[in-house]
Amino acid sequence: MQEELIKKATQYIANTYTRFPIVITKGEGCWLWDVNGRRYLDLLAGIAVCNLGHAHENVVEGLSAQAKKLFHVSNLFYMEPQIKAAQMLVEHSFGDKVFFCNSGAEANEAAIKLARRYSWNKYGEGRHDIITMENSFHGRTVNTLAATGQKKFGVGFEPLTEGFVHVPFNDINAVRDAITDKTCAVMLELIQAEGGVYVADKNYVTELRELTKAKDILLVLDEVQTGIGRTGAFFAYEHFGITPDIMSLAKALGNGFPVGAMVATDDVMSAFVPGTHASTFGGNPLASSAVIATLNTLIDDDVIKKCAEAGKYLHSCLLEIQKDFPFVVEVRGMGLIWGIELSIDADAIAKEFLQEGIILNCTKGTTLRLVPPLIIKKEEIDIFLETAKRIFERKIG
Repeated sequence: MQEELIKKATQYIANTYTRFPIVITKGEGCWLWDVNGRRYLDLLAGIAVCNLGHAHENVVEGLSAQAKKLFHVSNLFYMEPQIKAAQMLVEHSFGDKVFFCNSGAEANEAAIKLARRYSWNKYGEGRHDIITMENSFHGRTVNTLAATGQKKFGVGFEPLTEGFVHVPFNDINAVRDAITDKTCAVMLELIQAEGGVYVADKNYVTELRELTKAKDILLVLDEVQTGIGRTGAFFAYEHFGITPDIMSLAKALGNGFPVGAMVATDDVMSAFVPGTHASTFGGNPLASSAVIATLNTLIDDDVIKKCAEAGKYLHSCLLEIQKDFPFVVEVRGMGLIWGIELSIDADAIAKEFLQEGIILNCTKGTTLRLVPPLIIKKEEIDIFLETAKRIFERKIG
């Protein structure tokens, strides 16, 4: 049955993804089942999306209750779930206002537009350049491809949008040298997740925030993958002792329901007025109900604290594995986002994990990425660790 479904998929669905050769039909907590009934431990969580695990009862109940009342009316109307979702994000972040959309790329598009519009309002034309980092990833729309600091993603889609300057990550002097009278913002991932799980240096982030303030340049943080508890804090910026002017969110915001958000201060968000930006489905009642249920569960069940504790345990065990296997080059991350860099074929290793019933992925060709649900239990982490040792020992043998 699985082979037949995969054959149909190749016949009818655009070939834009390198997929695992399995058809998933059900999920619960940290586990997934394929169409043949085989169970897998999911350490990818839909690529850092299902932070509460699969089919969490609070999200299911929130969506179900809302679906019985109202799906969609458009943003020509006020909607109580959207108001509540925005209020919760404001109360737990630096921001004052929220713009809702449907994805991380859309949230970053909104952030880019807002940064340029704010500068245009304040300084007039010509101040529109945005500095981003080499090895970054901000999305696959034309604007966000231009912002992304990895040329491979833009090949064949040129010309990309002008006005983006890429500099080395964690290099404050490179940022300082790149600033001109045309610069309106710096855009940064505090952890370059798609780029191989590289964490920003705290001193670098502190100096960057000081520099942007001194130059009256906006600091935009892309927290699409790191936000909503992933790092052991509500947002990754909390670890660095700074606040941005603009922040993009998506992925885990709805625990699997498509929703994105761009959060900003009152002053900055005032650059958006009716007609400057919009989203037909952004913050619709269903999406907003998923946000409310997700955030309430994070808070009420103390999920972020549990994430931090699980992350410390996983990190300590990964460091022990690194000592035992010389081809484990480096372990990087925080909370429950980790990269294990290997000097052997990481993609082949990821496939061996899949054969053993564990789902993770390879990024940048050399790094195994772990972004499990934040509710993962110690026993489930131990299953991964035992499997990793078994696979790695075969490589030595």
